[in-house]
Amino acid sequence: MTAEHYVVLGAARPRAAWFSELGRWATSAALPVEFVKCVSTEELRARLAAGRPFSALLVDEGCSGLDRDLLDAARRAGCAPVVVGASTGRSRWLELGAVDVLPEPVDRESVLAVLREHASPVERAAGAASADADPDLTWAGRLVTVVGAGGTGTSTIAMAVAQAAGADPTNGGRVALVDASLDASLALLHDNGDVVPGLQELVEAHRSGRPDTEQVRAMLWSCPDRGYDLLPGLRRHRDWTALRPRAVEAAFASLRRTYSTVVADADADLEGEDDTGSIDVEDRNCCARHLTATADVVVVTGAEGVVGVHRLVRTLADLLGRGVAAERVLPVLNRAPRSPRRRAEVARTVAQLLAELVPGAAVASPLMVPPRRDLEAVQLDGSPLPRALSSPLGAAVAAVLERAGQRMDVGPEAEPVPVRPGSLGLGATA
Repeated sequence: MTAEHYVVLGAARPRAAWFSELGRWATSAALPVEFVKCVSTEELRARLAAGRPFSALLVDEGCSGLDRDLLDAARRAGCAPVVVGASTGRSRWLELGAVDVLPEPVDRESVLAVLREHASPVERAAGAASADADPDLTWAGRLVTVVGAGGTGTSTIAMAVAQAAGADPTNGGRVALVDASLDASLALLHDNGDVVPGLQELVEAHRSGRPDTEQVRAMLWSCPDRGYDLLPGLRRHRDWTALRPRAVEAAFASLRRTYSTVVADADADLEGEDDTGSIDVEDRNCCARHLTATADVVVVTGAEGVVGVHRLVRTLADLLGRGVAAERVLPVLNRAPRSPRRRAEVARTVAQLLAELVPGAAVASPLMVPPRRDLEAVQLDGSPLPRALSSPLGAAVAAVLERAGQRMDVGPEAEPVPVRPGSLGLGATA
């Protein structure tokens, strides 16, 4: 027993009886525990990030800031998170990532039993309790993420992709369009009178809980004319500070459990801590990083011209560098030239520039979407987008999914799409 020694982090609400008792047991050697007391969950996060090995985290369920992200941070640090509270909340905390729940009043034997079952003495194997706690998802809908530089029509393309999915009867009317951009604009383009609830409220609901499918649906706005439900984005750019990474992941997992297809309008900024040395930058980009990493298809929008093509190639290179499979990437050149010769030149330029940045990359040729003069009037009226725009995009997304071993039918309203030989369905004109 001399080698059995646990280093335990702890935080509790003021005057919690178990907190002082645990400190007394540790001081008197009644438990083989070094008890590190913290005054807040912020201090817990700082100590977990400092690199010192901890066996377990004991935190009172009444602590402000106790949520899914804190429990996940403990697991990632190799520290077994245990919640102390009422036994009636056991299933909730286990679902959020705790390894166990200690009901009050806490006794010495129960603490030692939990440590022996879930934690590891620091001398032997710190970090053995760092297994992921993601729930077992027996079914998840498809995720199509649309990214692109500003001014390339990313939001309009995302709306068209969602409308094409909504016209597909196999989706059963379960299609969601999510505005995950820091500078959200989909509420404006849908003439939404109110933007509450939106992305921020959905993520907040997943910080300390797991809403069921009906509760998730209630947070989206129905757009029956276009065949999908809309989740408005952030009301202000600075509101990204309210989005915690693990809660964001849980929120999108719930959306995929609720809807057959989720289309997300996201930013093209993918930098993280490894790139910039700043965890704040990674947190700011958590939506874009998660949505591109987990998407079944990533649609990348670009525009004609030197700057537009440059930004398209740079975004493609960033995605491939982040580990996104080339066969899941669909480049789209919005407002493309109508001349076949000019289109071929642009496609060849994109391929050449991308090959210089990412040697061996085999991304499909861009889908050419010609300019349309009636789009602004359609958006002002709130009418469905033209099928001549949505149907080719739906067909192209379906082709990418098919090549990736999945399935997405376009639906009976889809119009035939001309395909050039050798283009694999992705060089078609709209």
